[in-house]
Amino acid sequence: MAIISGMTTSFKKEILEGVHNLDSAGDTFYIALYGSSASLSQLTTAYTSSGEVTGTGYVAAGSALTSSGVSTSGLTAYVDFNDVAWTTSTITARGALIYNSSLVGNNSVCVLDFGSDRIVSAGTFTIEFPTADSTDAMIRIT
Repeated sequence: MAIISGMTTSFKKEILEGVHNLDSAGDTFYIALYGSSASLSQLTTAYTSSGEVTGTGYVAAGSALTSSGVSTSGLTAYVDFNDVAWTTSTITARGALIYNSSLVGNNSVCVLDFGSDRIVSAGTFTIEFPTADSTDAMIRIT
């Protein structure tokens, strides 16, 4: 199994079709954590519980994300999310999936590969998103 980072192909298509509203008052997005046994890539089309982590402080399907809102700078449009944390957790995660929970199918947005297992024991597991700007934001269209 493998986790391969990238914006999912289905999300790219759905953006052009107007399916997702990434603005801060738009759809609700979640991030779910996965272990090294998960199989996620740009071909992942929706949230799946297969390979999702279990452990103290983590609830299946992950946590809601807060959008920074859609912005532009120069010729780039972008959106990012606020950092997310699972406190008092004992979990091991290799990657994550961001998905749109406002849609019936829990459509995928992007896959994150952490590069190796990230382990926390009775502590806080945090995902720090990059700066919300035109060169660093999680989702950018240039």
